[in-house]
Amino acid sequence: MNSKVNFIVLTLVLLCVPSIKAASVLKSGMDLRCQCIKPSSNFIHPKFMKNIEIIPSGPHCENVEIIATLQDAKQVCLDPESPWVKKIINKIISRSQTDPVQ
Repeated sequence: MNSKVNFIVLTLVLLCVPSIKAASVLKSGMDLRCQCIKPSSNFIHPKFMKNIEIIPSGPHCENVEIIATLQDAKQVCLDPESPWVKKIINKIISRSQTDPVQ
């Protein structure tokens, strides 16, 4: 009888572990879906941008996502196909390749 109880408890523990791990991944800040539903192609001057985050496509979302944080802490999704966004991203990339590593 004691071995049956041990077996049932062990089985329940093994069944709960994957769901606990999945919940911890979701709570840790990893969002498993696209963050930009409708990206904007409206021009925003770079002086109003505090930060630009580029999220590559992956299992969470098939689209490249570009999120600009403005000076007033508002976040805006930018259209990665917009010419002005491409120009800014290219400038950032070229600047990072020419700057020496500190």
